Amino acid sequence: MTRTALVTGAARNIGAAIAKRLTADGFAVVGLDRIAPEHDAFAEFVECDLSDAATLGAVMDDVVARHAVTALVNNAGIVIPAPVESADPASIAAVTAVNITAPLIILQKVLPAMKAAGWGRVVNISSRVALGKEDRTAYSATKAGLHGVTKTWALELGTHGITVNAVGPGPIRTTLFDAVNPPGAPRTEAIIAKVPVERLGTPDDIADAVAFFTSERAGFVTGQVLYVCGGMTIGSV
Repeated sequence: MTRTALVTGAARNIGAAIAKRLTADGFAVVGLDRIAPEHDAFAEFVECDLSDAATLGAVMDDVVARHAVTALVNNAGIVIPAPVESADPASIAAVTAVNITAPLIILQKVLPAMKAAGWGRVVNISSRVALGKEDRTAYSATKAGLHGVTKTWALELGTHGITVNAVGPGPIRTTLFDAVNPPGAPRTEAIIAKVPVERLGTPDDIADAVAFFTSERAGFVTGQVLYVCGGMTIGSV
């Protein structure tokens, strides 16, 4: 039986790697993103601004009318860097809308199909920054909050055969990372020097973790946060 997975932020980078991996694993993948995709590993792709709750709710009503989604990967996220002195409520609200509220809305829309199937997999993409990072008040708060809801949802949904876990990436080489930290630059080398395995992660590293959490083999694992960070969180948790 072909299962359907929904991946947010699926157009490129980590989301694209997840979509491709789940497709290879036999899922029919529905992708959501606000930009056009750079690949075609989808049963369907829908352009959608996840920051608009009303629009997202309507889009999801349309999606679930066509697809019985039983695996959900909440990958989309935004960051608005600012030191604490200049962090403002508007930026916190904007980051929360995408990083916390959107995953909630989407989960609520796909839950009926998961409960009907007696099987579901939810994976929330968090971040090592949930443990703290300078200039990340809003981002770290929402990613730490995502850990809390992951555990809460796991407790509420386990009896329905639905597992809920989180993956916390460390420094991952994406187009955005390379734009800010060019390969070979002193700043980039300093970041790599802090990683025990002495390299940056790749989107495929995250996709591999998601592939386990969305598999049949992960049925006895729920409410957990897996840091895929090359060891950077050792001593921090």
